[in-house]
Amino acid sequence: MLTQEDFAKSNNKEEFIDILRQKVGEEKLESLLYSVDYDQQLLKLQAELVDLQQWVAKNKKRVCVIFEGRDAAGKGGSIRRFTEHLNPRSMRVVALTKPTDVEKGQWYFRRYIKELPNPGEIVFFDRSWYNRAVVEPVMGFCNEEQYEKFMVQVTEFEHMLYEDGVVLIKFWFSISKDEQEFRFNSRLANPLKQWKFSEVDREGQKLWDKYTHYKEQMFSKTHTTFSPWIIIKTNNKKEARLESIRYVLSKFEYEGKGNAGITLLPDPNVVQRYHRMVKQIDN
Repeated sequence: MLTQEDFAKSNNKEEFIDILRQKVGEEKLESLLYSVDYDQQLLKLQAELVDLQQWVAKNKKRVCVIFEGRDAAGKGGSIRRFTEHLNPRSMRVVALTKPTDVEKGQWYFRRYIKELPNPGEIVFFDRSWYNRAVVEPVMGFCNEEQYEKFMVQVTEFEHMLYEDGVVLIKFWFSISKDEQEFRFNSRLANPLKQWKFSEVDREGQKLWDKYTHYKEQMFSKTHTTFSPWIIIKTNNKKEARLESIRYVLSKFEYEGKGNAGITLLPDPNVVQRYHRMVKQIDN
């Protein structure tokens, strides 16, 4: 534990770090320094997001960012970091529950169309219409005909959005099977996070290979030049958050870009366009 004497002894940053190293050990020190660096980077990137949002609102742009990935991949945590300091008047988070009986009788995309961004708005989808590409066929929530119809229509649907001026960014958060199990166990051990765990999550571990099959089918058939899949490839939650924010910022030329004094170019080892020859860590 640090004392007043420890603070008095240190005349500069290097001396203070040496005292910390003696107190907590090398491994703990590295973890502390990483957390401090992460917080500093995140705050600067969030400042850039505020500038981006103001530009989007001023120029009446429509931006839609969808977050996909296996359960516990870090979608919700990343969305929270994206939206933490944004103006709620021109930003929304969409996390739809299972469709009602009426919605089941409608065109599949209708419930999502209602949630698309208005002019000057950014919308973040915590899961999206791509439920029908992976989760639904794996868990038996749709039949083969419904699945095939979706796979035919989705690229046409996204091309219409593209032609109408909607900027669509599609993220897939890729984590390993061991990391997913670790995160599930952490949720179960934390009373504040137990609500996040469900029987569907438990089945996801058992059906890992089936998820992989449908995921790869989705990528190969819905990755297009106008609407590519962007893979966030890391087991490190903090890294995934920073690099996904960097990617979004890198896609726009907004007023004041770069004023926060931080690199806006995403790490190519973490952020990658889908390519069938590139292996994700959740294969």
